[in-house]
Amino acid sequence: MSETSGQLSLGIDAISRPQPSAAVPGLQYIADWLTPDACQDLLSDIDAAEWSAQLKRRVQHYGHRYDYGRRSVAGDRREAAPPLPAWAHQTAARLAREGLMNQEAEQVIVNEYQPGQGISAHIDCLPCFGPVITAISLGSGCLMDFTHPEDGTKLAVPLAPGSLLVMTGPARYTWRHAIAARKSDPGTTGRVPRSRRVSVTFRTLLHPDQ
Repeated sequence: MSETSGQLSLGIDAISRPQPSAAVPGLQYIADWLTPDACQDLLSDIDAAEWSAQLKRRVQHYGHRYDYGRRSVAGDRREAAPPLPAWAHQTAARLAREGLMNQEAEQVIVNEYQPGQGISAHIDCLPCFGPVITAISLGSGCLMDFTHPEDGTKLAVPLAPGSLLVMTGPARYTWRHAIAARKSDPGTTGRVPRSRRVSVTFRTLLHPDQ
């Protein structure tokens, strides 16, 4: 999978180009972390695997399965997730090599969002996952909303295909992030339609001795 970044011509540019790390401590946005060709290759690898329809949106779990009901990593062997596939190992290694994660990810979740689908405001499970969360956007762009729970400060961050979002510190532990369930996003010259979007999130696990 190619690592060289490249320019993308996408409707998400019509939304805005903020510098979220200046507004949300611990939040880093890296545009074009994957080239368009690498994005397509990754999507092909993902779509070649089986999707789960346990949620309103389709998902894939690797390494460890997250139990949405108990809000914990599933410990039952009957609920075990498949091991990380080759593409996930390669990407996890790159994230660690570039210093974007403190170690290689042990858990990967793939989420598919069709137009009109989103995810409610949340913080990734604090007792389950480590201090760094990274997510790659594929397919359509969208806005991700970050909200501070105490003063209500809100920032809408455009996520373009091929981009990487890194959450550490307050962005990881304090700010809540969400994607509104709608079919388009507000842009500088009008609404920007969404199409199919796939996110790939890489996380480490917190072990009892940590």
